[in-house]
Amino acid sequence: MKKSRNIADIGVPIFFIFLLLVLWELIVSWGKIPEWILPGPLQIMKTFGETLPRMLEHARSTMLECLLGFAAAIILAFIIAVVMDELPLVKKALYPLLITSQTVPIVSVAPLFIIWFGYGILPKILVVILVCFFPVVISLLGGLAAVDRDYLELFRSMGASRMAIFRMVKLPLSLPAFFSGLKISASYSVMGAVIGEWLGAKEGIGYYLTLSQRSYMVDRVFAAILAITILSLLIFAVIIAVERLVIPWHRLNEQHQ
Repeated sequence: MKKSRNIADIGVPIFFIFLLLVLWELIVSWGKIPEWILPGPLQIMKTFGETLPRMLEHARSTMLECLLGFAAAIILAFIIAVVMDELPLVKKALYPLLITSQTVPIVSVAPLFIIWFGYGILPKILVVILVCFFPVVISLLGGLAAVDRDYLELFRSMGASRMAIFRMVKLPLSLPAFFSGLKISASYSVMGAVIGEWLGAKEGIGYYLTLSQRSYMVDRVFAAILAITILSLLIFAVIIAVERLVIPWHRLNEQHQ
């Protein structure tokens, strides 16, 4: 029964996506829509294969920016979330600022980074940090706050230190929420790097995307979008794999629900 349910969970989305692609191809073919306006999926896949070697060169730069920014965002978010959880005064001071920071469009901030730090890798990393930081810190903060107080009181009654309580109770119980934030940020990380490259860069998929757009090569634009999607899914898959290794009991609980 569980096996058939897993097959259905995977098969239904794949079939639906395939149906949309077929419909897209038929609309383009029957409507005789020019390729420079809207290419069909077959043309996009052909262009993707032809331009793959060039896009891989740009992808190296994008992935470097993405991974460095994502790692920095995780470390920063973890430290700030733990400090905010341990010090209520700090939480009261910083929480409104965290919420307010999300009302500022990234597109309006990224050009300032380019003005301040130039066209190198640093502005792109900063954009990725801004994009990925918020989901992680909010998810972890929520996970730490949701820890059952009975567990905390039990460990305190046994004379456990604050560090021991955090290591043995708070951190393990908040890991599911932490990984939920990581999965959200993982899907944004490549996009953040591309936004930074889009606004000013000399290489990267965002740079390649801008050149293709300005040349009205719409099939290359879609091919670049496909590359961005694949890279985002790869990072997402890595996070899921790490989650299963670190907290295997969480997946077992989900299967029994």
